[in-house]
Amino acid sequence: MEQITFGLIWYVAFLFSTTCHEAAHAFVAHRLGDSTAHDGGQVTLNPVPHIRREPLGMVLVPIVSFLAGGWMIGWASAPYDPHWAERYPKRSALMALAGPGANMVLMVLAGCAIRAGMYAGLFDLADGITFSQVVVPVHAGLLDGVCILLSIMFTLNLLLMVFNLLPLPPLDGSGALPLFLSDRQASRYMELMHQSTFQFLFLIVAWNAMDYIFAPVYSRALDLLLLGT
Repeated sequence: MEQITFGLIWYVAFLFSTTCHEAAHAFVAHRLGDSTAHDGGQVTLNPVPHIRREPLGMVLVPIVSFLAGGWMIGWASAPYDPHWAERYPKRSALMALAGPGANMVLMVLAGCAIRAGMYAGLFDLADGITFSQVVVPVHAGLLDGVCILLSIMFTLNLLLMVFNLLPLPPLDGSGALPLFLSDRQASRYMELMHQSTFQFLFLIVAWNAMDYIFAPVYSRALDLLLLGT
């Protein structure tokens, strides 16, 4: 029962984080002129439309990865019009940044809740910080689940933000590069990115790069979270 509860907490954090990520993409795209995801019902925090679009990445893979390794990995996606992206590369870049931006907001909110709990004397720093246990309750009870949820929300959203900002297609970081290019260069870049036949290879490279990138970023984020404690 304890493991089932832990898995449910993990899935709630995963589902909410990925849903917010994709809803942010869809919302910003709609506001900037591309209603593809909006018309598909994805400008919503209801996870059902996102699950219907990616049942493998939103349901099956997270459950299997949790059973295999004790944590969840998966994916979701929001559709967009590639012709709109090629015509308005700067707007497309803002759409790409919206997803990691949503993860950053969730991470900050989770961090603020953790600090508030510590300030109120409800939480204490875990003896050994893990992905799913940054803080523990001072008194065991219902706050056990709250501490796990906030810890996962903090770490998972940091991971999603950092991973998606890597400048490799099809990750959001590659879609944000037109912000730093001229209009002509940005349009050409978007054409090439949509024609990429190596996206799966790039994902493997990005995932392996995270072994070296995430640890120092996570350490710095924890330093900021626990500053003064």
